[in-house]
Amino acid sequence: MHATRMPPTLAEEQVVAENYVTGFEASARGTARYLDGLEDRHIDALRLLTICLLTLRNGFVVTGEAFCSDPLAFDAETGRKLARGRALDKVWPLLGYALCSELARPVLTEADAAADLAGTPRPGQQG
Repeated sequence: MHATRMPPTLAEEQVVAENYVTGFEASARGTARYLDGLEDRHIDALRLLTICLLTLRNGFVVTGEAFCSDPLAFDAETGRKLARGRALDKVWPLLGYALCSELARPVLTEADAAADLAGTPRPGQQG
């Protein structure tokens, strides 16, 4: 048996779309009521939260977030880069799970396949 390795590019290859929103945009789009009653400083803080949504080949979506504590240091591009990296980090456990599931599947032997085609029990199985 040989080791199964996932290439370093595998997670990146799963991404078919990426979208970014700020916490403010996500809140404002979802419901204006969420922003009602918040102080301006809290609303401004939502603008410092960057959320990345990565859509994978199978339609699953992973998210990554980045928050800048200092409004004077906020850089949208840096926020997107950090949030995307954190979202991509979440893909690896999913790929690991899929690989383990695949490796755990029983191997279909030629004898099993022949029995399946013939409609008879597989060798070693009770009828």
